[in-house]
Amino acid sequence: MTYRMRINQTFIAATLLVGATLGFDARAQAPSCELDRPVKFGGMNWESNLMLVGVQRFIVEHGYGCKTQMEQGDTLPMFAALQRGDVDINTEVWITQMQEPWDKAVASGKIKQVGTVFTGTDGWYVPRYTAEKYPDLKRAQDLVGRKDVFADSEDPGRGRIYGCAIGWTCGTLTSNLARAFKLDDEYTVYSPGSSAAQRAAIVSAYKRKRDIVFYYWTPTSLIGSLDLVKLEMPPADEKKLECIADPKCADPQPTGLQPYPVATAVNTDFAAKAPTLVEFLSRVSVPEDTLTNALGHMERAGLEMSEASTYFMKQYPDVWKNWVPADVAARVAQKLDGV
Repeated sequence: MTYRMRINQTFIAATLLVGATLGFDARAQAPSCELDRPVKFGGMNWESNLMLVGVQRFIVEHGYGCKTQMEQGDTLPMFAALQRGDVDINTEVWITQMQEPWDKAVASGKIKQVGTVFTGTDGWYVPRYTAEKYPDLKRAQDLVGRKDVFADSEDPGRGRIYGCAIGWTCGTLTSNLARAFKLDDEYTVYSPGSSAAQRAAIVSAYKRKRDIVFYYWTPTSLIGSLDLVKLEMPPADEKKLECIADPKCADPQPTGLQPYPVATAVNTDFAAKAPTLVEFLSRVSVPEDTLTNALGHMERAGLEMSEASTYFMKQYPDVWKNWVPADVAARVAQKLDGV
């Protein structure tokens, strides 16, 4: 055995001993990615998706040794890109908001669902200061007779319920719920021109301590950062919800809204080439309140999205470490300590 070989073997043995002492296998510190190209994430234009994509990219890069990139765009263009293979992963697919294109894509065999990343919720909210001012305002139907409290500035004789952005499916839900709770004679359901306008109207009213009632969903930074009360609704009834979701519903009946699973989907060819990464993605699941709290902190602290992803990983290690094997978690945690 040459002197150089003895030195190399001694170095390797010492490296493994140090790794064992520190609680990890040093040979596992340089993983080999399943792909010889970057893993391509679809980055949809909303907070929870962008934060979670940041978390997943960090894990894929430092835990699995892959390069990553993110293509950013709206929901349907990114969903089309997933089917073409221009992106590999859509971390959040709100299936109930795009049921028809989802069903067609799954039937085509071009995509597959690999997990449920969280369960979303929606409903009507009022600020806590409003709920404390009117302690018997607890349910959606308790809005009856209170149009003056939530007066419409453009039509003072009526109240205003802030719905969601023009063209969104939830606009139908809110309008039909208003009819179901017999509020349509007193209230106008107002649809802002965009989600930004919707948010701005809510935040402006909240900062000025104005009484406001509005539709919103979770997980979002707005719900996480403001002190709000969700108005109670009856138990969800699937048959009634079918009508509530129909723009042509003739006779909407009172019902609550169901929580809805939000899926992670991958391109089928990617799934075949990267089964280890798909196994990781299939385990990505976040409690809704955890995600809402993280997004609320992001809003209050004024964090950039990359900072929010880092905050999530440092604040909730017990969540993300459940997604990966111990050696992957060790590599990611080691890198995270230096961030």
